[in-house]
Amino acid sequence: MKLVVDNMSCQHCVKTITKAINDIDPKAKVTVDLAKHEVDIEGGTISQEAAIQAVNQAGFEFVGISY
Repeated sequence: MKLVVDNMSCQHCVKTITKAINDIDPKAKVTVDLAKHEVDIEGGTISQEAAIQAVNQAGFEFVGISY
């Protein structure tokens, strides 16, 4: 799944989002593209709703789904 996330601008943001997702699902592979404002989550069993909640609780703003 690819989430569009606002307010990401640096490697600290990447680490924070990756940790937030991996705290819920350690097997999920998280790739963050700062230029596209996308968070790509592969593998694991995290639901879309849980991923969105984790991103928002980490202090970022979920904008939508990228296809």
